[in-house]
Amino acid sequence: MLEHIRYNDRLEYRVNYAQSLIDKTKNFQELKDGFQDVTLLEKHEDLIRLLLADLFPTGLTNNEIKAASIPLSDITFNYTERFKDILKDAGKDFEIELRNITDDEFYVFCCCLILQSYFKKDIKSTLPFYYDIPNKQGIMKHYKITVNSDFTEVFPTEQAKIPSDDTLNMLLENIDDTNLWKKYFPSQSWILRGFTIISLVDCTSEVALSDLKSSMIQIDPENLNPDENLVEIFKSYFDVPALNFGLMLFNKKDQRLENVPIYENFFTNHILDFWINAFDEETRKNTFNNLNHNSRPIVISNVENMDEETRKMPSFNILKNNNINSFMVIPIMKDNELLAIMEFSSPISNSFNGLKLKKMEFFSDMILFSLTRFSFEKNYQIEAIIQREYTSIHDSVVWKFRNEAEKYFNASLAKKIYTLKQISFKNLTPLFGFSDIRSSSDKRFNLMLQDLNEQIACLYDIFSMVNSDSEKYLLALEIFENELNKEIKADTEQRFQRLLRDEIHPLLQGKLEVQSSEEVKEKIKDYFLQLFIQTDLFYANRKNLDDSITLVNRKLADMLDESQVKAQQIYPHYYERFKSDGVEHNLFIGQNIAPDVPYSSKVASQLRYWQLKTICKMEREFQDFKKDLPISLDIASLIFVYNEKIDIRFRMDEKRFDVDGAYNSYYEIVKKRLDKSHVKDSNERITCPGKITIVYFGMENQREYLEYIAKLQKKGILQSDVEFLKVEDLQGITGLLALRVSLV
Repeated sequence: MLEHIRYNDRLEYRVNYAQSLIDKTKNFQELKDGFQDVTLLEKHEDLIRLLLADLFPTGLTNNEIKAASIPLSDITFNYTERFKDILKDAGKDFEIELRNITDDEFYVFCCCLILQSYFKKDIKSTLPFYYDIPNKQGIMKHYKITVNSDFTEVFPTEQAKIPSDDTLNMLLENIDDTNLWKKYFPSQSWILRGFTIISLVDCTSEVALSDLKSSMIQIDPENLNPDENLVEIFKSYFDVPALNFGLMLFNKKDQRLENVPIYENFFTNHILDFWINAFDEETRKNTFNNLNHNSRPIVISNVENMDEETRKMPSFNILKNNNINSFMVIPIMKDNELLAIMEFSSPISNSFNGLKLKKMEFFSDMILFSLTRFSFEKNYQIEAIIQREYTSIHDSVVWKFRNEAEKYFNASLAKKIYTLKQISFKNLTPLFGFSDIRSSSDKRFNLMLQDLNEQIACLYDIFSMVNSDSEKYLLALEIFENELNKEIKADTEQRFQRLLRDEIHPLLQGKLEVQSSEEVKEKIKDYFLQLFIQTDLFYANRKNLDDSITLVNRKLADMLDESQVKAQQIYPHYYERFKSDGVEHNLFIGQNIAPDVPYSSKVASQLRYWQLKTICKMEREFQDFKKDLPISLDIASLIFVYNEKIDIRFRMDEKRFDVDGAYNSYYEIVKKRLDKSHVKDSNERITCPGKITIVYFGMENQREYLEYIAKLQKKGILQSDVEFLKVEDLQGITGLLALRVSLV
């Protein structure tokens, strides 16, 4: 360029200027021929600035954000003064780098540059590049980068492949297939020479607005990983370095504000919290009703400029106590109904004003969309929870309910009468099993005695220190203590509760209100703290048992449900489980459950093996976590094998499936009587902790399950101590056999 000016420019001063620069570079051949040593950029900094002076006008150095750059790298040099100031404000440790671009994306982008420069492909769209640079106040500013590549050239090496036009078009159709691009443009097969001029444009508001819209879309009850950068995005968008953001949803039914659950720990609701807690319920409801008619936002630029009457109100103290000197409170409305309220606050005066409020308009529609979607998703999830936790319509059979509901719906549209038919499934193979918590009733009884004895001892202690009325109650407590530990009756606990509620507790409450010694008052307070409010009884020991049973049930049920996902892949079937003192489950398998999936007896065999393997896994994992239970527990597991086909029908009154018909009820009778049954001619229960019991009728089932047991023995899950047992005759049931085997 300088050579061209020296020989062709008609203006003498430009010719002299070009000649002067050419003379200065005579001794620095690398500036003419090019170099790869980036340290030379700093060494020849002043000379490079002179050489690039035409591209970096001095008059614009404080206005333009501009620099020279080594192509396709983060190495920049020859900054304008404004660019230097921006980097200085970012801090010494700040390193400039491109925003949100992966290595694969960057590789394909470089290939696209080759297509543009060498192959002259007219590629209309390229990746937008951004720098994120914090300013002096810590606000993240976003700059879009434009690149001038007039001073670069691209050429192939000997290793380069020159693709055909068809190949280039195919590559552009597969822009995300990085491996394909690397195949035709291998690494280090092309050379790019020269430098580029990069110019930065501050587009903080646009980028922050885009980020805000993305964040708003993600407000989702299923997403438990909230966007922790939301407040930082607001800081950039409003250009406020110290900003707090709050958002609360309006519950129309209860006329109250509620936190957004996933953002509860991230939002700061100083003003809205005061609004909820300071006013009485009637005032709050009137306020919300008024908002439906007058939903204008509140914007206070400087709290100190509020009128004298407002400054005397309790709400003003909330502002000062939380260091709020500027704020906006913005109702979010849809169809003249309140959906939510947002608050923005800052300790810096004049942070918010009418112009900042105006900027809200650019993403107000997205807020409405987000909150409406959140409400829809919330209701959907609530319905799903109800379906999962409170009804028995399993996914495998819901198709039949849907078919029937669709017929009913279509009939109602046509103004016809349609009676819903019964939902039933015939000729199914049942699988039943349970993991029962052993001796839970005995444990509960003994812990009840322990709780009541501790309560009586505590009352003894109190009444021994009280003079008036003590003898009467000491005698009553002694009678109950003897009854509990020697000859407890069916109504002993109820009579003790009545004495507590009618006489002892009112008396002790009175002692707290009148002048008594501090020692007595402390003992009475400690006594009441130990009561279970619903029963007026001590409950700590029984609570430990109940908590332990709950933990066991939850753990076993979760393991069973998780394993069920794999079982459904073997063959779709109806599955249900119940929690009491342990977990029991039913599986019903057959062609009627899944009419479109081929069924054979092999399916039942696969699911029987799955059931045994799953029960073993539940037992083994229980042994690992039982040591952490508040009360030590054991479980005993059983599988019942039944060869006859049965029918099930959905009972509308109970909203659950049950076996259908008198003949099928025999299966249910056997199930119920197996729980406490014994080995024939002994007092030993057929179930035993640490062992799996399999109950069946014939030798065919015995051979089948011995094969399953052998597989699990080879896997090191079961021991070789298989027991062959006869089950005692139960009422109306004879001939039951059992296998019992220990877990490793």
